Amino acid sequence: MEVVEKITMPQKEKDNIISQTVSKYGGKLMSYIRPKVKNAEDAEDILQEVWYQFSSLTNLSEIVNVGGWLYRVTANKITDKYRKKKTENLEDFVYEDEDGDFSIKDILLMDESAGPEVKMFQDEIWKKLFEALEELPEKQRIVYVENELNDKTLQEIADEHGENIKTIISRKNYAVKHLRNRLRKLYEDLNS
Repeated sequence: MEVVEKITMPQKEKDNIISQTVSKYGGKLMSYIRPKVKNAEDAEDILQEVWYQFSSLTNLSEIVNVGGWLYRVTANKITDKYRKKKTENLEDFVYEDEDGDFSIKDILLMDESAGPEVKMFQDEIWKKLFEALEELPEKQRIVYVENELNDKTLQEIADEHGENIKTIISRKNYAVKHLRNRLRKLYEDLNS
């Protein structure tokens, strides 16, 4: 039996190809992704996943059409984003009162000129939000705080903690569900 030895590209050459490819296609891919997703953060996450997949290839020189490969992978990542269970954001939580719909973000960021009742309600929500954060398992809390309060992308968090992006997404979803349930209960208590 003959053993075929695979020749791997030197790391310096691979790094050079990756750098040139990112420079050449980075802006084009972002322009392709951005209109197809909900927000800039999602677009950045998708682009980071594409670059991660590209940089993980063992022999980049085997790709015949780099541009075609990048666009195909990007399209697949966009499709995957919509197929997968979507990462939820707490700001998507909306409640309805007699004046119409308000998102939780609207309330938390409302200025003090709205009146003392709103300020009291706002303070209560912040208090309950931090109490609910403390109830989360540590890893879920870290992902939520890093993503929502420190503006890190989920991919950055995954890279920093040496975790799979799917694990980070799952932790974020569990955290948001818990926080939504706690805020929903607060809203129901206040309106009963």
